[in-house]
Amino acid sequence: MSAVSSDLLILNQWHNASIQEHIDRVINDLLVSFPCAEQLSADQRRGIIARYTTVLEGNFIYWMTGAYLSVRSEEARSIILGNLREEVRDCHPGMLRKFAMAAHAVPTDSDALGVYQNLSKVRLFIGRLSPIPILVMMTFFEGFIQRFMAYLAEVAERQGSAEQEYTEVHGVCDVAHTQELFRALEAEMMLACEPVENLFEGVDLLQTLIRNIGDASIGKIRSQAEN
Repeated sequence: MSAVSSDLLILNQWHNASIQEHIDRVINDLLVSFPCAEQLSADQRRGIIARYTTVLEGNFIYWMTGAYLSVRSEEARSIILGNLREEVRDCHPGMLRKFAMAAHAVPTDSDALGVYQNLSKVRLFIGRLSPIPILVMMTFFEGFIQRFMAYLAEVAERQGSAEQEYTEVHGVCDVAHTQELFRALEAEMMLACEPVENLFEGVDLLQTLIRNIGDASIGKIRSQAEN
């Protein structure tokens, strides 16, 4: 390895560590922003599960596919393709739908309208196919989902649900997914020829959407969707 390549690798590893620290802070802030499960009414519990389902069920594979289409490194492609295979092979959208049904939280038109604006912003961001910002966003999202599963499981239990396959699977598999996506990010950064602007743009957009999911005030969310 040349001196230039070695210096670039060290720089990218430093950036990766800095990115991970930022992501961890954002995840921590999001988790503490959610109201305690025992303080939620049945309607509020249903709303959180339904809005989460609305966002994940029909969009996660699309977002990860956007990541696959955008990256240039073979390592990143291989990692993302493995993630997509697992999503499709094990029918994760169907797993989530079963989870929502058992918790009496099948999404309605109101739930879809409640997240529509912020969800559209994330979709448009993915459509730009900017590899590094998308990888940063997806790494953040996998990390958040893994740590959010205990809370989501408790909310469902308080809804009378005994269906925990979705939360149990993602509480485990997304640990490895997060680590793998950090490796994909490092591989992709090695190919970057210039500094990336708005590195955390996708994280910021997705953070806003997640806060939208966690807003237990259903009336407030509806009013935001109507504006």
